[in-house]
Amino acid sequence: MSITGPGSLTAATLTAQNNLFNQLNTLSEQLATSEAAQTYSGLGSQAGLALALNAQLSALNGYSSTATAVGTTLSIAQSVLGELSDISSSVAQSISDQGTFSLDGDGQTSIQESAASYLDQIISLLNTQVGSNYLFSGSATNEPSVASTDEILNGNGEQAGLTQVIADRAQADGVGALGRLEIPTVASGSSTVSISQDAANSPFGFQLTSVSSSLTGATVTGPSGSSPPSISIELGSNPNAGDSISFDLTLPDGSSQTITLQATTSSPPGTNQFTIGSDADATASNLQAALTSAVSNLADTALPAASAIAAANNFFSIPPQIVDATGSPPDYATATSLTDGTSANTVMWYTGGNSSTPALQTATAQVGPSLTVDYGLQANEPAIVSLLANVAVLAATTYSASDSNAQASYDALSQSVEANLGGQSGTQSISDIEAQIANAQTTVQNATTINTQTQNTLENMLQGIDGVNENQIGEQILTLQNTLSASMSATARLAQLSLVNYLAPVTG
Repeated sequence: MSITGPGSLTAATLTAQNNLFNQLNTLSEQLATSEAAQTYSGLGSQAGLALALNAQLSALNGYSSTATAVGTTLSIAQSVLGELSDISSSVAQSISDQGTFSLDGDGQTSIQESAASYLDQIISLLNTQVGSNYLFSGSATNEPSVASTDEILNGNGEQAGLTQVIADRAQADGVGALGRLEIPTVASGSSTVSISQDAANSPFGFQLTSVSSSLTGATVTGPSGSSPPSISIELGSNPNAGDSISFDLTLPDGSSQTITLQATTSSPPGTNQFTIGSDADATASNLQAALTSAVSNLADTALPAASAIAAANNFFSIPPQIVDATGSPPDYATATSLTDGTSANTVMWYTGGNSSTPALQTATAQVGPSLTVDYGLQANEPAIVSLLANVAVLAATTYSASDSNAQASYDALSQSVEANLGGQSGTQSISDIEAQIANAQTTVQNATTINTQTQNTLENMLQGIDGVNENQIGEQILTLQNTLSASMSATARLAQLSLVNYLAPVTG
């Protein structure tokens, strides 16, 4: 029979107590961190799953951060687009409500003065930055979207601004003359009146579109089938009083005008009338004079407005279009074509990124595991260009108080601008861009919702693997503490045991 001493019992007990201490430390650490283990190896067979779940959570956090940043950008974009839309409405309303025609010292109306201020606001809005990125520069986010108002209107050195482009185009369109039409004097002994464009395939001046006649005994031909387009009216006899002839003209901005001339026995004739002469030859001369007067009147009123708007549309093209004039100095009045402006001779109004990619697709972000959103914007989108061109043309044009046609010309311009700001069927509007951005915002919001739901699910799964039940851990700690306390107490008593305590004293 072997006898085990208290020393051996104490060693075994201390080993057990050490194990209890280790368990207590582990549980305390779990309670403090709310994690079952501090390393993946501590999770045993669940380590791989925990690693995968954490990777997914990390990716989702990245998507959520991206969605937040994109959401901020989209909110600012909507605000800017709303302000641009408000400016468009304000300019159109001010034209509608304008009072008596009056020019300031610079040859502009109060509406034009306010247009310059509105143009400043538009330029500032288009150069909005989100952080360090320019909102309307497409992919070139580190570049301003548009040039300054002063450069756009007045140019920069050898670079022509809008004001110069308008002046050059006015000459090319025959403003103040006959709008590039030729109406020769009727030859002696002839009863034929003719009108023609001065060049074939020229974009400038009036374009002869069609002609219709009720003149008795007249033979009318053209304008199709001739180059350059021309119309001929041969009077075989005198027309009857009340007979008329109408010429349809297309102006540089695409608008149209109709000149209708009526035969009359009155002499002198009234406006848009011609006197029936003693014979067809005399009547033809009277018709030629009436036609020349009517065309000249349009060239002084409607044509300057149409020419200015066409010039603004040319300038705000990408690249800008300018009159291709030859000679030194350039002879704009005989030009027959447009050419691309260059950075050497024309202000490049749009300074952002430019590519064939649709503006919305110039910025793309992944906001979910399988969800991306397009949210790019460019200042050269059609609706924005239209707003710029129409407000800028008001700000760039001037009139002379001594010009009897100034009011008619200004009225034609302002009415065209008002109509253009109201939007044209089949063209992009600011609200169309707002709708695109709203769709992008919906995508981001949906992605955020899905990401949050997925994160919650993954976190719950991960909690089941490396998480702990704090109540249960607390109970286990309490049990271990009690067990350890009892064990240590027993060990202490065992350590005090001695055989001497059980032997009878020796008596002699």
